[in-house]
Amino acid sequence: METISSSQPRYLRRVFVWQLPVRAYHWINAAAILVLIATGFVIGNPPALLSGDDASASYWFGTTRFIHFAAAYVFLFNFAFRIYWGFVGNKYADWKNFIPTNRQFFHDMWRVIQVDIFMTKKEEETTVGHNRLAGFIYFFTFLAFAIQCLTGFGLYAAMSDWWFPHLFAWVPPAFGGDFMLRFIHHATMWFFIIFIVIHVYLVFYHEYLEGRGELSSMGGGWKFIEKKTFDDEQQNSKRRKK
Repeated sequence: METISSSQPRYLRRVFVWQLPVRAYHWINAAAILVLIATGFVIGNPPALLSGDDASASYWFGTTRFIHFAAAYVFLFNFAFRIYWGFVGNKYADWKNFIPTNRQFFHDMWRVIQVDIFMTKKEEETTVGHNRLAGFIYFFTFLAFAIQCLTGFGLYAAMSDWWFPHLFAWVPPAFGGDFMLRFIHHATMWFFIIFIVIHVYLVFYHEYLEGRGELSSMGGGWKFIEKKTFDDEQQNSKRRKK
């Protein structure tokens, strides 16, 4: 496939990158986070609604809490599945894409920073899967996911009769009590909000700038990659296996 640019033709290859489990995880996670943020704001600062109806007809806050807890279970088990898939999925889903394991990882990450943030390099740092900076940032989001699960279920443990939330009963004392636990839980929520804004911006930015199907790839799994970039990656993978 040949595309015409202002400098020279680009020869692109259609590559299947994101497997169905990865794509399903992404959209389930996005939906769960949005529901958790919306209901979390209401739970953290509930509005005062005056009504003359019977209390049984005004159970909206209880429903809000139920939706929050249900989304939390979806979030937790979806996150656990993604950790599992990091060990059994293809090379683009592998956990090594998120945790620096060598010096080259930091070198590649610095090149992405020069292009995306400082804009001091015109040459794009093209990758088939996640670039190194994105992978490293996702590593921190995974840590934030873990903190949010621990603090959320730690708060929920005291009000649940089921055995599973009771597994987190040790969390409030470990974090200094419910007050500190709520503060950490709320602060981590703002981390997610900031991350979502930056993440959406960068997806559209790379979609517009590079035209490799960054946006549509999380729907169908396919991206368009420079043939040379794909061939170089294949050769590097063979060298690592040897």
